[in-house]
Amino acid sequence: MAKTVENDADVGAFLGSVADDTRRADAESLCELMAEETGERPRMWGTGIVGFGRYPMRYADGRTAEWLAVGFAPRKANLVLYLAEGFDGHEEALAALGPHKTGRACLYLTRLDRVDEGVLRGLVRDAYAAKRAG
Repeated sequence: MAKTVENDADVGAFLGSVADDTRRADAESLCELMAEETGERPRMWGTGIVGFGRYPMRYADGRTAEWLAVGFAPRKANLVLYLAEGFDGHEEALAALGPHKTGRACLYLTRLDRVDEGVLRGLVRDAYAAKRAG
C-alpha cells in the first residue's frame, strides 16, 4: 500500500499496535487533538500515517494526487506531524511550541508533554484551514 493512499484500515488498531507505551499514549492524544481541531475523523493513509481531511496536491509536473490536509505518524524516534501548509509565517508559534525540529512540511516532536498544547492546536488548526481553503 502506498503511503499516499487513504484506506479503511482500523486507526484504533494501528495506534494500539505502537510498541512503546509513551509513544502510543502520545499518538492517541494527538489523534484526539487533531480530530477536535479539524472536525474530521481519523483515516489511515498507507500503513503508518493517520490523516485528517484531504486536498488535491499538485506536483511540479502538473500531476495531482489526493493528500492528507494534516496528519501524523508515530515513528520510533519521533512523532512526525504532517502539516502540508509548511511553517512560513509561524515563526512565533514555533518559538513558543517547545522542543521540536521541522522539515519542509513536517514537525518532529519527541514527546507530546514537552510542547505547549495550545500552540500545537493552533498550528494544526491553521494548517488544516489553509489546505481546506485551497
